[in-house]
Order: sequence, then structure tokens, then C-alpha cells
Amino acid sequence: MAEPHDDPQDNSDNAYALDGDLIEAIRDAVEAGDRTAMLALLEDLHAADIADMLEQIGAGERRDFLTLWHKDLDGDVLSELSDRVRDEVLDYLPREVLADAVRDLETDDVVDLIEDMEGPQQAMLLGALEDADRVAVQQALTYPEETAGRLMQRELVMAPTHWNVGQAIDYLREQTDLPEQFYHVMIVDPLMRPVGQVPLGTLLASRRAVALAAIMEDDFRTIPVLQDEEDVAYAFNQYHMVSAPVVDASGRLVGVITIDDAMSLLGESADEDIKRLAGVSDEESLTDRVIATTRQRFPWLAVNLVTAILASLVIAQFEATIHAIVALAVLMPIIASMGGNAGTQTLTVTVRAIATKDLTRANVWRVIRREALVGLANGFIFAVMIAVVGIIWFGSPMLAVVLALAMVANHIVAGLAGVLIPIGLEKLGVDPALASGAFVTTVTDIVGFFAFLGLAAVMLL
Repeated sequence: MAEPHDDPQDNSDNAYALDGDLIEAIRDAVEAGDRTAMLALLEDLHAADIADMLEQIGAGERRDFLTLWHKDLDGDVLSELSDRVRDEVLDYLPREVLADAVRDLETDDVVDLIEDMEGPQQAMLLGALEDADRVAVQQALTYPEETAGRLMQRELVMAPTHWNVGQAIDYLREQTDLPEQFYHVMIVDPLMRPVGQVPLGTLLASRRAVALAAIMEDDFRTIPVLQDEEDVAYAFNQYHMVSAPVVDASGRLVGVITIDDAMSLLGESADEDIKRLAGVSDEESLTDRVIATTRQRFPWLAVNLVTAILASLVIAQFEATIHAIVALAVLMPIIASMGGNAGTQTLTVTVRAIATKDLTRANVWRVIRREALVGLANGFIFAVMIAVVGIIWFGSPMLAVVLALAMVANHIVAGLAGVLIPIGLEKLGVDPALASGAFVTTVTDIVGFFAFLGLAAVMLL
């Protein structure tokens, strides 16, 4: 399959980006109503690239594209789309087109596609599935959202403990409905409990007479069907798994999760953390309309307004000091800004460490001590720099001392706040990525202003 850019050997940052000329050519074909030309341009594109293209064009262009293309719709494209665009696309497509598209999808992709649909539309798509697939999807929908049960696919390959390699290979050759992608043959006991797994490479490299029990990996990990999906993604990343059996409360095999789903989860988790640290909804995307984006961003901007008012109240307590020494008004933003940036750096590292389970009870105090010392070191370095600026700019050695002391104090507090606040919120059951930013900013602003203006009031008046 051709790459979606001009040079397949391109090693630049845009190596796998869609070619802008290609997107323009598709747009021109759609505008001209030239279905043949459009299909020719799409022929070598991966489903993920078509999904990216749909997300990059406008809503009107998406509607025109789907109107021209829908008879050849690839169901895999639907599974690659972001939730917002997929909901929009589903509204455009005729029911019979959707039904045809979902028939070739794995059950986990079908579940992801229909779990948020309204009842009538969900029933229509379920009715389009074969009986076995429909039962599997309905079973998955009974599990809570964001659990392994929703994430797993029911299509898997398993064999009993008494089979040998030849029997397993013959079985695979006889099947007409094997999963599109699988990496292991799951070995199960008579009660359908997984006791091991055989990698396909090992299976193909072994002689027919070799017993599966002799070559199976018995140190595999099972995933409880109700386990949180973020823990599933962590397990895949931590233990370098490519697939894992999912078991119910009785230990019986009910499905399998593969590396592609785990990778998708890891990307979504990182994306959510980044957005939440900035006070942005984890559902926001570049395809959202102005009103929707405004509504999503407003709450945290309102929170920031409150924190800014709190910081202003601190400044108001030193109104006389600022009136007496006008230079303080010029220099205040420097102290607060440096502290805020330092706190954000520590906060980002801490939130990610919590998400990846790298920050634990065993190392928490070492991390806190490290961040305090980093704050002290950076505070001292920038204290010297800002002191020199204070002397050159305002010709006041004492003002330079006040600047230096405030800089050191705010950097230390920023380091401590950046690590202690997310840890504390996590202990309280609050997502540290969602709420930490506002608290850290408030602390660094208040401490920065109070330290700077308080020291100025004591040492300069």
C-alpha cells in the first residue's frame, strides 16, 4: 500500500502526514462530483488516513464526500474516526450503508461504534450482524463503560490442553471465520479457563507431533473483565504484551485484548492528561464548532478568573507599598510568572508519573525532596540573574535583594506545590490532571506576590 505522502523515505516530522496536494485533489473530485476520480485517489489510502482526511475537512465537505462515497464505505474508517466526527458521519449515512459497514468489523470495534447510539439506531445495527456477533456485542454492552469487557473482542483462537501442533494447525486451516488479527492460540482447560498461550511463531516453528502444552507460555497474564481500561493499557505497556486473555469472575475465558487497542488507549490517556492540564475538555477536537469549543473552555477560564481575583486580593493588601515604590508594580509579574512556569513543569511530570504508576509510596518522599531541591537550585540561579537586572534597571541593591529572596521562595513553593497538590488530589479520588493546574497557579501567584511585596514592605520602607 502506498504511503500517504510524496516520499516514502521521508524521515521528517511530516513523514506520515497526509499530502496536502492529495487532500486538495480529493476535494476537487468531490466538488466536481467525479466519483471515479475520487475512488482512484482513495484506493491506496489506509483507513486511518481516510479518517484523518475526514477530520481535516469541513462539515459541509464531509457531507458531500460521504454522499459520493458511501456505497464503498469501509467500516474500518468509522472505527478510526474521533468520537465527534464519527457521530456526525453516522448521522449522514443511510442505515443500509451503516449495516453493511459494520458487518466486517471485529466485535470490539462494533461495540465502540454503537455504545453511544440511540436505541433505534443501535437496534438497527445489531440487527445487521450475524447471530453470533450480535450476541457477542450485546454481551459486551452489559459490562460497564471503560472496562476490559467493553474493550475486548470476542473473536479469538483457542485449543484444548491435549492437542498437539498438527491438530492446532489443521484446525486453523479449516476455519473460515478466524479473527482478522491474532497473535496467540489460547490454551484452555475443560472449564474454559486459560492455562497458557502459544505464540503463532512458535506454533509454526514446531513439529506437528509436539504437544501444545510443551510449547505454551504459562507465565502469561489474564485481564479481569471488569478491570479499568487504563489499567489494561498500563499492563500492556509495562509487561510488553501483544495480546492478553480476558476472564470473568470464575476465571473463564470470555475474550481477548490485542496490542492495537492497548496502544489506542495509551494515546487517548496521554491526550486526555495534556488537555486536562490546560483546562480543556478531553472531548474537544479541532473539528468542534465555535459555540461548542467556547462552552467547553468557559468553566476553567471562570475558575482561573477566581484564582486571579484571589491573587489580586493579596496585591491589594500592599497597595501602600506599591504606591511608595512604583518599581514593584513593574517587577511583580516576573516573580509570579517564573513561579507559575516552574510549578507547571513539576506538575506535568508528576501527573504523568501518577498516570504511569511510576510515582509510588516507595519513592514519593524522594521525589518531593528532589523537586524542592530543584526549586532551590533554579531559584538561586534566577535570583542572581534578576538581582543583576534589578540593580542595572533601578539602581537599588536592596530591591535586588528583595527580588532574589522572593524568586528563591517562589521556586521552592512552586516545586513543592507541583508535586504535593496532584498527589493530594489523587489520594482524595480527584483526577490530578483535571484540577491540579488551577490550584498550583493559585499557590504560586499568591506566594509570589506575598513574598515579593511582603519583603519589600519590610526591607524597603
